[in-house]
Amino acid sequence: MRSEICEMLGIRYPVFQGGMAWIADGKLAAAVSEGGGLGIVAAGNAPADYVREQVRIARSLTDKPFGVNIMLMSPFADEIAQMVVEEHVPVVTTGAGNPGKYMDAWKAAGIRVIPVVASVGMAKLMTRLGASALIAEGGESGGHVGELTTMVLVPQVCDATTLPVIAAGGIADGRGFAAAVMLGACGVQMGTRFLSAEECSVHPVYKQKVLKANDLCTMVTGRRLGHAVRSLRTPFSRGYEKAEYGGMPDDELEALGTGALRLAAKEGDPERGCFLAGQIAGLVNREQPAREIIREVMEEAEACLCGAKTPGGHHE
Repeated sequence: MRSEICEMLGIRYPVFQGGMAWIADGKLAAAVSEGGGLGIVAAGNAPADYVREQVRIARSLTDKPFGVNIMLMSPFADEIAQMVVEEHVPVVTTGAGNPGKYMDAWKAAGIRVIPVVASVGMAKLMTRLGASALIAEGGESGGHVGELTTMVLVPQVCDATTLPVIAAGGIADGRGFAAAVMLGACGVQMGTRFLSAEECSVHPVYKQKVLKANDLCTMVTGRRLGHAVRSLRTPFSRGYEKAEYGGMPDDELEALGTGALRLAAKEGDPERGCFLAGQIAGLVNREQPAREIIREVMEEAEACLCGAKTPGGHHE
């Protein structure tokens, strides 16, 4: 089950852990990397000093490759872009913007740059700018989402680039991994599945909401401001939706969402917190070590791809 992305990054399995702001810390990233995948420290809207601390925590817990996800809308993006060079981070993934202005510096430092893309146009642009690989993320994912589904996006991105493509959005088990491979991807990124990892330090209320979720547990808000976000249905998300379509001025709506993810991840506050999660949350039903999650996904994927299971998931 190795692929070209494994050879490129020096990882055992082609499984990335999603960059979940205020959740994907150094401890979780290290656990995923120790399990054979690529752990990722999420910068989110955090200041550079916090992200640097998490990078050093990860490095103290593993000698295997890991990455940093930089949300380009962050007010600290410039500082974090420089920090990953100073800390010799081997891989950077990016989201919510165009990383073009940082690419030359990162590549000169030997950093593998793997942007998240939600359209064919962005995939082509990132290919021209010299990305090492691409993460094609469909709208089933948690957090910031695009318009296309993973099933539609991944094969079109694979056809539009010569780079390795990682599929993301709506993937939480080996069946999803196998489907991604059939669409042309050489690996997957999972975020919501790793919320259930024992090493994930998200607030217990958050984790329990994910473990108890069902197939209709999420909703998308923020489209009016051009920043669509998928999260669990909670008093906060329902209230935000009501305000979004109830005539609240843009600046007040923006303020309503500021800091909401941190309140969910760190305080477990359902009234003021935004609990980001993907549509696949209904398949995440138990807490496991990150290593076990990766092993389980890879074993099931191999069984599917080798014909040990029928398309419906039943053993032959």
